[in-house]
Amino acid sequence: MTGTAAVFSEIVNQRRSVRRFLATPVERAILEAVFTTAQRAPSNCNTQPWQTAVVSGERIEKLRGKIPEAFNSGQWTMDFPYDGKYHGVYKDRQYAAAAALYGAMGISRDDKTARSEQFSTNFTFFGAPHVAFLFLPEGFGLREAADLGMYAQTLMLSLTAHGLASCPQTALSFNCDVVREELGIDPSNRLLFGISFGYEDNADLVNNSRTERAALADCVQFYD
Repeated sequence: MTGTAAVFSEIVNQRRSVRRFLATPVERAILEAVFTTAQRAPSNCNTQPWQTAVVSGERIEKLRGKIPEAFNSGQWTMDFPYDGKYHGVYKDRQYAAAAALYGAMGISRDDKTARSEQFSTNFTFFGAPHVAFLFLPEGFGLREAADLGMYAQTLMLSLTAHGLASCPQTALSFNCDVVREELGIDPSNRLLFGISFGYEDNADLVNNSRTERAALADCVQFYD
């Protein structure tokens, strides 16, 4: 590979979902550099249909209290439906990922209490000092949601390139009204998911988790 290709491959392979962060905040200049690069993501007709709320400081601490409280009370509000049910090979991959995650912490499959406690850390952003909430403006649909997905991947690669870790979380969309109310965001912006990010806590066992990827032939076919 050329130098540029090798660097890109290294960044892509370094990016993974991290589930425990140091409390150390990221400098504002670095944040602005990361999100400026992410703006280069492609989109249908260059519409750039994403609205991103980057939350830190006192605001993230308020949400760290409000979101778990709303979730535990059963007061869920979601802009997009989600049931988390998969079938066939997709379910197999889901199970393998869960086994890797809980196995890294020594949590057995039948220890539902420990698994529930670990899942609940989603709503406190895994201790991250920053979280980005990704919204899709009202009127946009599936194609534009794909654009937002491309933006999110570009953002996470940009974070990785700057020595930062991240974790995309569908769970952060389970209480969209709480997020909008705290941040003063108009209801016309619909919350798709969030990304917790910051510096990785290398001492936490949860970050020893590694997930495999399907073989190229399982997902990609070449036609000549």
